[in-house]
Amino acid sequence: MLTRYRTYHKARMAGLLASLLCCALLTGCKKRISMTTVEVADSIRHYYPVIAGQELNLVYDLTNTGDQPLIIRDIQPSCGCIVTMPESRMVLPEKTIRLKFVYQSAKNIGYVQHVIRIYGNIKPKGMAKLVFDVNVVPHADYTRDYEELY
Repeated sequence: MLTRYRTYHKARMAGLLASLLCCALLTGCKKRISMTTVEVADSIRHYYPVIAGQELNLVYDLTNTGDQPLIIRDIQPSCGCIVTMPESRMVLPEKTIRLKFVYQSAKNIGYVQHVIRIYGNIKPKGMAKLVFDVNVVPHADYTRDYEELY
């Protein structure tokens, strides 16, 4: 009986030791990625007027100018009327990614300014901003009243 007890506890201790060793090895594999710098050509844009209901295609070239890979964690437009066309979320150093967005002007009338925030390991604050503005004009044949808009 005593030998069975010792064998059982040795097996449990060996299993516990093996699981602790695996946990220690796996947590040591984590590589920390440092901050990097980015450059966006023409990050502030002014567009010609569009007719309400038209779509406006936005394309921004984002270049990783640092020496670390850029990991894009999140892209947050300031309005639900901007649809993100996701592609890759990682940009190697000295490479460029093309970010595509579609602005749907159906619910806007007049001058609008929107900001698209890109979050990642970007110096200095972890965020890059893309700003654009456009004047949305109503269709000349038909102007909807307040109840139809909302």
